[in-house]
Amino acid sequence: MESEQWVCIVCGYNMIGEMPDVCPFCGVSHEQFVSWDEAERTYRVTPHRVNNDVTQLLSVPRLGLEHAAYRIETQDGGVWIDCPSAFNRDLDPVQAIYFTHKDFLGASNQYRELWDAKVYLHALDAEQPLAKPFPVDHRFTDDFVEHGIEAFYIGGHSPGFTIYIYDKVLFICDYAFPPGQNMRFNPFGSQKETRNRASRILEVVSGRSLEIVCGYNFITEFDSWHQDFKRLLDK
Repeated sequence: MESEQWVCIVCGYNMIGEMPDVCPFCGVSHEQFVSWDEAERTYRVTPHRVNNDVTQLLSVPRLGLEHAAYRIETQDGGVWIDCPSAFNRDLDPVQAIYFTHKDFLGASNQYRELWDAKVYLHALDAEQPLAKPFPVDHRFTDDFVEHGIEAFYIGGHSPGFTIYIYDKVLFICDYAFPPGQNMRFNPFGSQKETRNRASRILEVVSGRSLEIVCGYNFITEFDSWHQDFKRLLDK
């Protein structure tokens, strides 16, 4: 863990190597950066139970716009969907880190090194400039099932955006938010492509007995979220 790494306290983005002048994600000045070890001392990655198998992970205090990560206790052991922005070496290890998209890879390079965890990211996202500094072990291109987790390539918000389902839980990250009647598609990226590809999400969840939706900063009941998402797509 001796290589240079910086964390933006405005958005939570991790930067590997020499400190840039501005955050490559949100554009704030380097005066808003802290070193990874200072972030480890300041921010505690804290679990919040979702159900018997899933916990949400967020830093306390909140690390800017940090996306929530989720730990799943599978029959094969623990895995993460997405990764915390802060590196806490005392967390319970996981075997794999599955990413929804390339925007918030968090401290995945450090957890990968600490635990020999395998990092999964769609090949189209792994080629994007923000993702290239981060090591990726599996650059997948198609849907797959592993550890009981189903991965579905969507695209849209990012070229390789991927959603996941485990048992009765849907992991949607920030494809659309917030839950409720004010739901909108993620405003970044191609809005046309995001809307066009959203229909595949409805196809994936159709006929399933899902109960919970886990997003980048929310946990909500599936049926109401489903109605809101269909209404958004119909607009």
